[in-house]
Amino acid sequence: MTETPIQMPLSSRLTSMVVGWGAIGITYTISGQRDAATAHLLTPTAIDLWFNFNPSTIWVYMSFFVFVPLGFLCAPSHRVKWLSYVMVISAGGAGIIFGFFPTTMEFPTVTQQGVSAEALKLLMRYDAVVNCLPSLHVTLTCLVLFALWENGRLWRNLLLSTWALAIAISILPLYRHQFVDFLAGLALALFACVLAAGLKRYRLVRRVSAP
Repeated sequence: MTETPIQMPLSSRLTSMVVGWGAIGITYTISGQRDAATAHLLTPTAIDLWFNFNPSTIWVYMSFFVFVPLGFLCAPSHRVKWLSYVMVISAGGAGIIFGFFPTTMEFPTVTQQGVSAEALKLLMRYDAVVNCLPSLHVTLTCLVLFALWENGRLWRNLLLSTWALAIAISILPLYRHQFVDFLAGLALALFACVLAAGLKRYRLVRRVSAP
């Protein structure tokens, strides 16, 4: 007989989201106060030049703010606290990088007209112009995808993977980040997962070996 998995209360899911995503927000906001003149200017690579500036990509980029809550609300219960935990680790890792190696880039002037262009102008008004590397957009998108992934659900996983990849790539034609930021964001996500697994293993060993 198959046991019914224990469902996590909505309040617990929301609390985990506030803790995890909140840690990211605090780190990004505080470190984003730095003057761009003191930051290292990133140089576009050949891969960055493949992408033409396209303000319409903002809608895919902004769907990140739906994708992340979806992770906390729909992931299996045993992964919700894990997702919060790896986000806190990511916030710490990003904070160290932002503190010792702040980065910025040349952001294009939005000359296009239309709703997408106006939405991008609004985003640029409030978004930080430093701390491009690593891209937390990429980091958090990867972590949420890991939390939502379920073996045996091919089409669901394919849909989520396509959405996550679109969000991650959207940083390039929107010119909010460069390819090196993409790679660093992916590396930070993997680092957070590995560190979380290592710390969990260490706690289990300590618990077993305790007198």
